[in-house]
Amino acid sequence: MNPDLILVGGGLANSLIAWRLRARRPSLRLLLLERGERLGGNHTWCFHGADLRREQHAWLAPLVAQQWPGHEIIFPRRRRRLPGSYHCLLSDRLHEALAPLLGEQLITGAEVSELRPDGVKLADGRSFGAPAVIDGRGDPGSRALDVRFQKFFGQELRLAAPAGLAEPILMDATVPQRDGFRFIYTLPLAPDRLLVEDTRYSDGPALAVAEMREAIADYAAARGWQVSAVEREEQGALPVVLGGDLAAYLAEQPELPRAGVRAGLFHYTTGYSLPEAVRLADELAALPESALRSAPLADRIRARSFTLWRRGGYFRMLNRMLFLAGPPEERYRVLQHFYRLPAPLIERFYAGRPSWSDRVRILSGRPPVPVARALGSVVGLRQERAH
Repeated sequence: MNPDLILVGGGLANSLIAWRLRARRPSLRLLLLERGERLGGNHTWCFHGADLRREQHAWLAPLVAQQWPGHEIIFPRRRRRLPGSYHCLLSDRLHEALAPLLGEQLITGAEVSELRPDGVKLADGRSFGAPAVIDGRGDPGSRALDVRFQKFFGQELRLAAPAGLAEPILMDATVPQRDGFRFIYTLPLAPDRLLVEDTRYSDGPALAVAEMREAIADYAAARGWQVSAVEREEQGALPVVLGGDLAAYLAEQPELPRAGVRAGLFHYTTGYSLPEAVRLADELAALPESALRSAPLADRIRARSFTLWRRGGYFRMLNRMLFLAGPPEERYRVLQHFYRLPAPLIERFYAGRPSWSDRVRILSGRPPVPVARALGSVVGLRQERAH
């Protein structure tokens, strides 16, 4: 096998690159290496309709498992339905769509022992060379970024009767606040099938799985949902960036292209990476074959990462206010205050495209956290920029 491009890691970012390249460049010889047995692992990825362009929705559509015309948020002093489509991808659907397309160009159970810009060596002794290699193996574990976490434990529940829920509840923060800003997130995958997640914006990534499992059962019971089976469980911790040094985060093997979270390509407040993964896949699929070399790809993707970092200063400031300007059990007030804003502004915020007037309006009004601490958060961000 003599591939033109090796994708190391079969998570969301590299899977979308492979999916897009197979559609746009079917003659390109790909090799996708995944340590697990299935692409995507055991995950659900969601995004708002406004996050992507129409043509991006079109090529992603075969991978979308479910979509809804709006969603609801619930706080102690605010309950609201927000219009705008919301979509989800499931890892099972991703694997079932992409694996047959790749055929022998997909190797699962592939443990990497050595990774270079021109090739890969596996733990079983096999080696593969290529002009371009992209490392998409997730968080590299670097301490160069100051991060907190949006962490979650979820269960896919089969109910004895329909739940009566037509649209997602993206935040129900009326639950007891512990371990940071806490809410229950619910997706109605079918009338009698729900994905329910106990989600927390926390200082650390550790999950109290037994407690969270019990909390989901209590929440379902309180809403009158009789659970007949737990069909699946998933968990994770997404990075929420407060500051740090992106150059240091990307410093290891700078000549090796990266993708996804490993490249710093995610929304700094939510940790969601799907929209950035779609954009990167589009960009790479449009490149001429001469540009599909590790060195120019690494430069191109690093430039994208630094552009996102520069645009993300405002989000890092808000993250500092959320995590540093008040006690953990009061963090929900920041989001409760945020959801007073017009729906189009909220849509632009989650799409990572707030206007300057949006930014001013988000910070206007009586602050939901102590003023002195809020100002201290802004000063901290300015110090980060100065360095």
